Amino acid sequence: MKSRLKLLGLVAVPALLAAAVPTAYAAGTPQPHSTRAAITGDVLKGLNQNATHTGNVAAGKRISVAISLAPRNDKALDTFVAKVSNPRSSSYGHYLTKRQFAARFGRTDAEIKQLKDYLRGQGLTVGTVHSGNLLVDASGTAAQLEKAFGTKLSTWKDAATGRAFYANDTAPTLPTAIASLVSDVAGLNNRAQLHHQAPSTVTPHNGPGGGYTPAQLKGGYNVSGTYTGSGQKIALLEFDGFQQSNITKYDTNYSLGSPTPTVQKVDGGSGSLGDGQVEVELDIEVLHAIAPKANVTVFEGPNSDAGEVDTYQAIVDSGIPTTSISWGAAESARTTSNINAVDAVFKAGAAEGLGFYAASGDDGSDDAGDGGTSVDYPASDPYVTGVGGTKLTVTSSNAWSKEVAWSGGGGGKSSVFKIPSWQTAVQKSAGGGYRQVPDVSAHANPSPGVSIYSQGSWSSVGGTSAAAPEWAAFAALYNQQAVAAGKANLGFANPALYTASGTGFHDVTSGSNGAYSAATGWDFTSGWGSYNAATLASKLLG
Repeated sequence: MKSRLKLLGLVAVPALLAAAVPTAYAAGTPQPHSTRAAITGDVLKGLNQNATHTGNVAAGKRISVAISLAPRNDKALDTFVAKVSNPRSSSYGHYLTKRQFAARFGRTDAEIKQLKDYLRGQGLTVGTVHSGNLLVDASGTAAQLEKAFGTKLSTWKDAATGRAFYANDTAPTLPTAIASLVSDVAGLNNRAQLHHQAPSTVTPHNGPGGGYTPAQLKGGYNVSGTYTGSGQKIALLEFDGFQQSNITKYDTNYSLGSPTPTVQKVDGGSGSLGDGQVEVELDIEVLHAIAPKANVTVFEGPNSDAGEVDTYQAIVDSGIPTTSISWGAAESARTTSNINAVDAVFKAGAAEGLGFYAASGDDGSDDAGDGGTSVDYPASDPYVTGVGGTKLTVTSSNAWSKEVAWSGGGGGKSSVFKIPSWQTAVQKSAGGGYRQVPDVSAHANPSPGVSIYSQGSWSSVGGTSAAAPEWAAFAALYNQQAVAAGKANLGFANPALYTASGTGFHDVTSGSNGAYSAATGWDFTSGWGSYNAATLASKLLG
């Protein structure tokens, strides 16, 4: 995915279907399967309008899919997350373990067996059943997938980009009892390519000059030298790789002494190094700049719908409490069911005390690039902290001087998610009752950008891909303090951040991202603004 996903058509998240009493589908046993139901929202819209049909997918082509199941007691899960994330609740911080989550909200072992038996009966190979019992991997030939999911896979050519892709002609179907469990089958199309939220060009330098240094970032956001992220873990979601020699050069130049990042490949990883390398190295180096002693794990997965869901799930499976996300796409670039599937992973993470920080995009108020107003996903997800962009100015002593909204910073209203309860206190008429983005912001303007070392040279790079790890680094610093104080991790941060009502933030009151202008308090360009690490941590710790 190009560091941000692009979706097709307006999507609306459907209510998850209640589970039916399972019946057995033993592998190899003939079943009538005469009654089938469609997985609603699991088909691309507008293909004939913006793509050209070029043929059929070869019958023998092997394709991997990730099958998402609806949580049990989904409304109860919503209620649980609301309580454990609300600082005013007696349940605040009492998160579930993976085992507790699976027992309370995951599908039963009998239901998982029902699905696995059906898939195997269709000739598919069943892979991992992930923690939580809500995601099952499978693979097979195109012909087997067409038979199993009752659809046809065709090849297409995108009218705008010329890129070739495949997609299912109709919504997948499954036997009714199984369909009632399933919310998405990711991998039946490969149109969406997530993109990284950073400008595509960088400015090379002979040295680290031209972009903000670790001292300037930490000084600007009042990060105490006492807290380094020691003992904390941060995950990065990536669809490209990096070279450790570049990270080592950066760390050595600034005498950071950071632990070597760990790589976890998902579904075979992201493949050979590509254009996203500079952005991956940006993410790592920004984390090292602000939280130099935190342990960073880079989750590298394929840039596909199935790869995305599996990579997020791998992060939740790992239990790493803080994740920075710099990849995404406009909400309109995805299928409804795919957004549903990713949202379910974030919700599970929130129940288990995990926090996700996602770049809001670098296309201002028009993330889809169609001349209207639109926002980027996953920054718009109600269980994610969307991070917008600013231009930070620091003094000669590296203290915060001023900050304005960056014109490229993504922001606006979701077309998918209704406004969550924790955001209603700052509900704007322009939001129309929908989720408002971003929640917070940080330095992203490419001029001056941040100093990084990538592909053998120093560069100045900006974008909200820099802002997201700036906030993830703060979360790690906060968690270090929380451990020392005997308190819970920050987890899903939004309810706590909104409860702070601006305390601990640099309020950004000038600048515009196109359709929206900065203002006092929360706004569509900068959210609550950037953080003052010392005062915000003090407020959140109570």
